[in-house]
Amino acid sequence: MKKSLQLICVFYFIAVTLGYSQVKQIEKVAKKGDELVIPYEKYVLPNGLTVLIHEDHSDPVVHVDVTYHVGSSREDIGKSGFAHFFEHMMFQGSDHVADEEHFKIVTESGGTLNGTTNNDRTNYFETVPSNQLELMLWLEADRMGFFLDAVTQKKFEIQRSTVKNERGQNVDNAPYGRIWENLGRTLYPQGHPYSWSVIGDLEDLDRADVNDLKRFFLRWYGPNNATLSIGGDVNPQEVVRMAQKYFGSIPKGPAVEKDKREPVALTEDRYISYQDNNAPFPALVVDFPTVPSGHPDEAALECLADIIGVGKSSFFYQKFVKTQKAIQSSIFSNNNELAGEIIMFVLPFPGKSLAEFETEMREALLEFEKSGVTDENIQKFKAKYESNKLKELESVRGKVSALAFYQTFRNNPNYLAQELKAYRSVTKADVLRVYNQYIKGKKAVILSVLTKDQSGNVIAAARPDNYKVVKPEYKALTDQTAGLTYAKGKDTFDRTKRPGPGANPVVNVPEFWTDKFDNGMKIIGSRNNELPMVFLQLNINGGHLLSANDPKKAGIASLTASLLDESTQKYTSEQMDNELDKLGSTIYVYATKTGTTVGVQSLAKNLDATLALLEEKLFHPKFAKEDFDRVKKQQLEGIKGEDNIPAAVASNVYNKTIYGKNNILGIATNGTIETVEAITPEDVQNFYSNYYSPSVTELVVVGDITKEALLPKLSFLKNWAAKEVKMPDLTKAMPVEKTKIYLVDKKQAPQSEIRVGYLTNMTFDATGEFYRMGLMNFTLGGAFNSRINLNLREDKGYTYGSWSGFEASKIPGPYTVSAGVRANATDSSVIEIMKELTNYQKQGITDAELAFTKSSVGQIQALKYETLGQKAGFLSNIIKYDLDKDFVTKQNEILKNITKEEINTLAQKHLPVDKMSIAVVGDKELVKPGLEKLGYEVIELDKNGNVVTSPAPEPKPAETPAGAASPGNSEKKKKSKKSE
Repeated sequence: MKKSLQLICVFYFIAVTLGYSQVKQIEKVAKKGDELVIPYEKYVLPNGLTVLIHEDHSDPVVHVDVTYHVGSSREDIGKSGFAHFFEHMMFQGSDHVADEEHFKIVTESGGTLNGTTNNDRTNYFETVPSNQLELMLWLEADRMGFFLDAVTQKKFEIQRSTVKNERGQNVDNAPYGRIWENLGRTLYPQGHPYSWSVIGDLEDLDRADVNDLKRFFLRWYGPNNATLSIGGDVNPQEVVRMAQKYFGSIPKGPAVEKDKREPVALTEDRYISYQDNNAPFPALVVDFPTVPSGHPDEAALECLADIIGVGKSSFFYQKFVKTQKAIQSSIFSNNNELAGEIIMFVLPFPGKSLAEFETEMREALLEFEKSGVTDENIQKFKAKYESNKLKELESVRGKVSALAFYQTFRNNPNYLAQELKAYRSVTKADVLRVYNQYIKGKKAVILSVLTKDQSGNVIAAARPDNYKVVKPEYKALTDQTAGLTYAKGKDTFDRTKRPGPGANPVVNVPEFWTDKFDNGMKIIGSRNNELPMVFLQLNINGGHLLSANDPKKAGIASLTASLLDESTQKYTSEQMDNELDKLGSTIYVYATKTGTTVGVQSLAKNLDATLALLEEKLFHPKFAKEDFDRVKKQQLEGIKGEDNIPAAVASNVYNKTIYGKNNILGIATNGTIETVEAITPEDVQNFYSNYYSPSVTELVVVGDITKEALLPKLSFLKNWAAKEVKMPDLTKAMPVEKTKIYLVDKKQAPQSEIRVGYLTNMTFDATGEFYRMGLMNFTLGGAFNSRINLNLREDKGYTYGSWSGFEASKIPGPYTVSAGVRANATDSSVIEIMKELTNYQKQGITDAELAFTKSSVGQIQALKYETLGQKAGFLSNIIKYDLDKDFVTKQNEILKNITKEEINTLAQKHLPVDKMSIAVVGDKELVKPGLEKLGYEVIELDKNGNVVTSPAPEPKPAETPAGAASPGNSEKKKKSKKSE
C-alpha cells in the first residue's frame, strides 16, 4: 500500500501533559480514500503500557481489549496451564471488585465480555454501550494493578476445578479433543513451550498452589507487557485521559524479552497413536513443521494449504471426499509466534485401513507436484483472503482485535498494509518453493486416532508407534521470580468509587424497507455502507417440520439442502466453488427444524456475478446420482458419529422425551439411520419441487446497496413460480405426568451431560408472554451471573458452564436447562438444578435481580445492530413474524414497567418442576446409584431413546443434602425415616 494513500503523522517524544504525568503520542494513522486501513492513535504511558485508540462513530458501541504478551509459551516445565488458569482467576475479583462481580458489572452495563488464552498471549475484552467506557477501564485497571490481595485459596480451588471441567468438556469428553496435545508433545522437543497444551496437564494443575499463581502474575502481568486497545464511539483525548487516570499509577513490571527458539527439525517420521472412545471415526493427521507467524513464507504456505486441501477443487477433496473414501479432509497452516505447522487431516469412512490412507495422502501430494499451481489457484486464494479480511474488520471488536494483534506480535499497529501486500504478492513460484522447502521429502508427525470397529476391536494405526514422549520426573526449577515484590500504585483519586455511566447513547434500530413480489415472496432490506459488502438470506419456511407429512423419510430436508450445494445443470460442484472463490463470495444452504436457509455473502462490486450463481444453485440443481450417493453416505455416517458424542446424545434423547416419538421434532433434523436409508433421489426431487416456493419464503438483504439498485437484480426471484405449501399442524405436546430421569450409559465418560426441561405451549411473540418469559429466566439461567451458573460453576465447581432458556418459533418450543458436569458430581448437579428451579418458582425474583435484569437487557440494545449478520437477524424476525416497526420500543416499555409480581407469576406458571424431563448421559456404573437416591423414577434408555430396562416399581426415598430443595415425590418423602 502506497504511503501517499495514508496520512501518517509520527510524533516521537511529543509529550501530552495529562494530570500528574506524561503520555507520549507515538503516531496517528488516518484513512484516506478507499484504502483498507484501521485508523488509530498510539500512545505509551510512562509505565510502559501501550494504548491504541480507534475512533468509529457508526454505532454507539465501544470495545475494550487488554492483551498481555503471555501465553502458555511463558510457562515452565511441570507448570503447564498457568496462563489459561490465570485467565479464569482474573475474573474472580480484585481490591475494589468483589468476587463474581466482574461479570455482573459488565452484564448490568449492557455489555458482553470474555477472555481467551493461546500459546503466545492472553486477552480480556468487553463490548459495551459507549457511555460505559470509563467503567470498563476502571475494571481492567483494577485487575492489572490491584489483583493479588484478592486471591484466596478458596477462589484458587474453585477455579482449578472449573479449568478441569473445561478440559473434561472440551478435551477429554470431546471427539478428537486430544489431537492437538498429542501433536505438540511429539513435534516439539522436550521443554519447548509448544510441547504442552494451553489448557495444561491435570497433574500440573494439581501440583500448582496459590503462591505459584501469584509469582506468575508478578512476572508477566505488568503494564509494560500489555497493550490496551479501545475502539468505537469514543473521543481519543478523553480516552487518553481516562487511561492515564486508571492505569498510569500501576508500577512497571519486570522487563520482558522476546522468546526465540530454534526451528524444529525432524530426522525421521514420528508415528504415534491414541484411542479415542468419543470419536465416531478413526482419523489420520500429518503434521509438518514450518515457520513462525510473520515469516516471509507465511502467506505462500497458507496458499499452498488452500490449494491442496481446502474446497471442492482441492486435491484432498477430489481424492478422498469426492470418491466417498472419507467423510472429511482438510489442510491448514498454523503459525504461532515461535514456530508453525502445516496440518493435514483425513476422517475416513470405515473400510480402508489408516495405512492405506497414509499412502493415498502422500499420493495426493505427488499429484499436486505433477499438476503444479495455476493462475486460477492464486486468483481464488487472494480473493478469499481479502473477502475474509473485510469480514474480520466488520465489527469494532474485529478492528480492535487486529490492532492489538499487530502491536503485540509485530510492534506495528499499522501492519495491515504490509500483510495485505504480502498476500497480494504471492506467486505460483512462491507456492512451489515453500512446498519443496517444507513438505516435499520432509519428515512429519503422523498421528492415528483409533476407534473400535463394529466387532469391538480397536483398529490398527497407520504404522506402529515409533516415538514415545517420556515425561521426566518433575523437579522444581529455579524460581525466576525471586526478588519480585507486589507494589500497588498510589492514586490522587479515590479508586474505591466506581465510575458512573456517561449520558445514554442514542440507539437507533436499523432503517429498513419492505416489498413483496406477486409470487408471495416477502422482502426486507437495510442499507449499510461501512464496508463494500452485501449479505442476503433466503428463509424458506418448512424444513424438517415438513417431514411430518412422511416421518419415515425424516432427514430429507437436510439431504435436499446439502444437494443444493452440489452440482447444477451448468456447473459441477467444483466449478461452482471455483467461480465463487474467484469472486470472494460464499453461498451456503442448510436446513433447520422449521426452515431451509440460503445465505449469500458478496463484495458489492461482485454482486451481479454472485446472484447469477445463486440463481443457478437455487433453480437448476442437478441432483446427480453420484452426488446423492456421496452426500447421503456422509449424512448417515454423521448420524452414526453422533452416537459417540455425549452432548449430541443428550440433546437427541431429551428431545424425544419432551416431544414424544410420534412428533417429527422428536427426531433430529438429520434423521435416523432407518429414515435416511429409505430416502431416494426421487424423494429429494419431490421435496424440492413441492416445498421450495416463494409463497413461504422471506428475503433479507443488508449491506452496501439501495432498494432501487437491488430490486432490478432480483428478477429471477420475482419470476419464481409459486405453489401452495401447507405447514403441518402439530398437535400440542401431552403434559408430562411427573418428573423422571432418563439415563443413557456412556462408559468411562469423564463428564455427564444433563438436560432438564419440558415442552411449552408458547409460540414466539416479541411483545407478549414469550418475551416476558425471557425476562423471567434471565437471572435464573440466562446470564453468566444467573443462579444456576453461579451455583454449579462458581460455588460448587461442578461445571464449566450451565444455562437455561425458552425457545419458540411459529410452533411451540421447549424450556431447557443444559450443563456438562463432572461425572462424580452428576447426582449433586441434578439436585442443585432442581433446587434452583424450585426456589425460583416458589420464591421468585429479588429486587436486586429485577434491577439487574432491567439494566442488563435495557442497555444491551446498543450492541444488537452492529454487524451485517446482526442486522439481518433483526430484520428476519420482523418479516417472519410480521412485527410492528416499533416493537423494540414496546419491548423497552415492557421491560421498564414489569414488576416482581409479574415475574413471579410467570415463574410459577412456566417452571413446572414436578413435570419435567431430566436426561442424563454418563457412565451408568458411576452415576446411576446416586441418581436413584434422588426420589425420581430412573428409566434407562439407549442412544436412540428406546427403553432398555424396566423402571423400578417404586423410586427410592430422596437423600437430599441439608438446605437443598426436596425433589421427587413429597408424599413418599414424608414417610421416609430421614423425614421423620
